[in-house]
Amino acid sequence: QVRLVESGGDVVQPGGSLRLSCVASENIFNFIAMAWFRQVPGKQRDFVTMLTKGGTRTYAESVKGRFTISRDSAKNTVYLEMNSLVPEDTAVYYCKVLASSAAYWGQGTQVTVSS
Repeated sequence: QVRLVESGGDVVQPGGSLRLSCVASENIFNFIAMAWFRQVPGKQRDFVTMLTKGGTRTYAESVKGRFTISRDSAKNTVYLEMNSLVPEDTAVYYCKVLASSAAYWGQGTQVTVSS
């Protein structure tokens, strides 16, 4: 069982920045990929970005050029750097990892973009 703990969510003004962290309970290079999703109440959970074991990054169109996914294997952590935030980025952000036999989710962290 893989445990994931997200942090870094906060209230930020439009145009601001945040960095989310997702700490895994084991070596992140055990995973095929790590990703971030986000969800607004009453709506489906949407893909934001993914980083594969090999280093390939994929982004949703809505965040391209503003968000960056990265990792620190020494800390078993994946990050989501978010810049130029807009109110539409308000959501609960979830970390997800894809292992060889299963996928695992974190508990989520709230990001609110509001003036």
